[in-house]
Amino acid sequence: MIHVTRLDLGHFVRPAEEYGGLHARVEPALAYLVRHPGGTLLFDTGMGEGSPETDAHYRIVRRPLAVPPVEVDLLVNCHLHFDHIGGNQRFPGTPALVQRAELATARAGAYTIDTLLPGVAWTEIDGEHEIAPGILVLPTPGHVDGHQSLLLDHGDRLTLLAGQAYDTAADFGTPYRPWLGRLAERADGRPVRVLFAHDHAHREGAPPPPG
Repeated sequence: MIHVTRLDLGHFVRPAEEYGGLHARVEPALAYLVRHPGGTLLFDTGMGEGSPETDAHYRIVRRPLAVPPVEVDLLVNCHLHFDHIGGNQRFPGTPALVQRAELATARAGAYTIDTLLPGVAWTEIDGEHEIAPGILVLPTPGHVDGHQSLLLDHGDRLTLLAGQAYDTAADFGTPYRPWLGRLAERADGRPVRVLFAHDHAHREGAPPPPG
């Protein structure tokens, strides 16, 4: 059995010009603890510190990541922007799955808060990667090229931890991205629940068709 617990790790204020809106909006920073028969993994770890300018720009409010490192066997980050990897260094020696190209982009600079990258046991993968039966890393490029999501197979249904593949539940599927076809293939007619990194709302149902 696969069990998912959502962790609210604070919020930030995204300026209107960053998402094409009329007003700034408050967005949560959400992570997900996944317990399965083979162990426990953590999908994203919250907003990192180390840049006062970033804190001031986004008016960041953090909540502690109250997950003891001894309880976590694996980290998975949807991508390496500062608001998704802030707690990684609390888990020294714990493998952290990342797309190889994404890690290379982050290490090249001008991408994240650079001090958040050392001290993490990065484990590079290329494309899809099965962690355990029913737990699959699914590449979901769009927000950034190296973005990845986590697909959980419960038997009669699926859960997609979508990270920032889309910013909000209302945006999901627009624009259509080719990896949605792969999601539909894996679902094979079963309903999919989609959970996000920056939205408390979720989507439920069949993956959206091309259009």
